Amino acid sequence: MKKIFTGLFTLLLFIGCSSNATVDENVEPKLVVKNSLADLKLNDQNGNMQGINPDTKKVVFAFSKENGHTCNDFFATKADSYLKENKTQFVADVSAAPSLIRSMFIMPGMKDFNHPILIIDNEMVSAAYKTEENSEKIVLVLLDNQTITDIKYLKTAEELEKEIER
Repeated sequence: MKKIFTGLFTLLLFIGCSSNATVDENVEPKLVVKNSLADLKLNDQNGNMQGINPDTKKVVFAFSKENGHTCNDFFATKADSYLKENKTQFVADVSAAPSLIRSMFIMPGMKDFNHPILIIDNEMVSAAYKTEENSEKIVLVLLDNQTITDIKYLKTAEELEKEIER
């Protein structure tokens, strides 16, 4: 009986951790100069649907765990209003993490941050914004009226601070 419960628990664990979503490799990229981000709608870390604000001038994207930590650690050292004062929004992609890990650890951990975080938790959405070129860098998208005017690829919190405050 104990073996049956152990086997059932293991099976449920693997089912809960797996993702059977298929990602279309031919998705049209959305992070392209002259494209609009007006239609980007994501939940924040508190589960509230948010979009890119019309007055936003910069959007920071973190597509890897390491870059997400770099950004969150940096923003945690700043005033709660830092992003808003600098007309910046932060988007973190957690779609690569297994759903069980996301729901049990990542999302509750993100609620501890005082700065707003828009969350990409769907691989299909992620595929439209993440590319091989930007997946391991902090991506800073410059906007004018929600339209992309430039894209910068950063590596450090120091570079991020310099670009946000520019």
